[in-house]
Amino acid sequence: MLWTIIGILVVLWLLGFIAKIGGALIHILLIVALVLFVFNLIAGKRAK
Repeated sequence: MLWTIIGILVVLWLLGFIAKIGGALIHILLIVALVLFVFNLIAGKRAK
C-alpha cells in the first residue's frame, strides 16, 4: 500500500514539473511520502 502511494505521488510530482500544476501541495505530499518510506525502512529493520 505504501509503495503504491509513493509511486502515485512521484508520478504526480513529475507531472507537476511538466505541466506546472499542483504546486506546493504535490511537493508537501511527496515529502510526507518520503518520510513515511524512511520510517518504514527503519522500523522494518528494527523489528527483524
